[in-house]
Amino acid sequence: MHYGIVPPFLLDRVAAADQPHLARAARAARHTLIAPREYRPRRTQLELSVEGGTLVARTEPSPDRTIADAAGTETLPGVTVRTEDRPPVADSTVNQAFDGLGATFDFFWEAYRRDSIDGCGLPLDATVHYGHDYDNAFWNGERMVFGDGDGDVFVGFTGSLTVIAHELTHGVTEASGGLDYQGQSGALNESISDVFGVLAEQSAHNQSVDEASWLIGAGILAPGIDGVALRSLKAPGTAYDDRVLGKDPQPATMAGFVHTSEDSGGVHINSGIPNHAFYLAAVAIGGRAWERAGRIWYRAVTAGTLPKDADFATFAHATLAAAQAEYGVDAKEVAAVRAAWTSVGVLAHAESPAH
Repeated sequence: MHYGIVPPFLLDRVAAADQPHLARAARAARHTLIAPREYRPRRTQLELSVEGGTLVARTEPSPDRTIADAAGTETLPGVTVRTEDRPPVADSTVNQAFDGLGATFDFFWEAYRRDSIDGCGLPLDATVHYGHDYDNAFWNGERMVFGDGDGDVFVGFTGSLTVIAHELTHGVTEASGGLDYQGQSGALNESISDVFGVLAEQSAHNQSVDEASWLIGAGILAPGIDGVALRSLKAPGTAYDDRVLGKDPQPATMAGFVHTSEDSGGVHINSGIPNHAFYLAAVAIGGRAWERAGRIWYRAVTAGTLPKDADFATFAHATLAAAQAEYGVDAKEVAAVRAAWTSVGVLAHAESPAH
């Protein structure tokens, strides 16, 4: 499973670039596509200690972060350069990764009382400076891995909290039962990571639904690239329109659903549909999106009732059920969620909320 923030179809386009000034970027993209990214799912156990004969469990969780430096190699984990008991270092990439992991931890704990990725205090490990001109960042099941980008198309990935939170949310989804990384269930997997990626950023900046950018990966495109981010939840299909990257292919509704065998059945493309449904629901509910709309999505993801092959309609009904359980059958939150899924064409107008 390759949970990279940059989808393979974008790397394919960069790899095919024939402009002389993009030769380095093309080489970097080709190598990024073939570089090893072994997925390593890891089970963890709740850590308990005995103090003075008494069994003690941590009651106020805090992150346990370790940042390693691969120093341009593709060997993990690399050399440890910062831990919880060490101050900031001279390398800003290390500090950005450290701070981003902490902000993501704080978001999940403060918003949903979730203690790290697995809910049981999983240590947050990361490796920076992975590979040479490596054009991606990914979660491999046990750590976050960051490339530095090629400098011409993509730049360092550690400066975007949405990237970090997106990738770590793949771990939350896995710990909650998982979604097959293929077709609609795979697009849901990607969308859920996008949703909590933007929510982590909004929470960190205390932004309302109207103040937020709703962008994933803002700041990772190099100067000169015609685009603002990798994806937009507010307006799928508008994040970039560039001669190298092409035009953002994400649809906002089922009318534009892309049938393809590439990208695991279009998981990074068709995720625009559930992404936009969340945006519409959050704006209709109003306020700070992580508080109510986000809670509904979080409850749907972590309830343990989603089948691994859930399609968009199955997930839509799961969010309706979560909204009803949280706020009541006749609540405006339920109406907002139903209207959102109807607007993107996942639910029909005649369908009623699940009871």
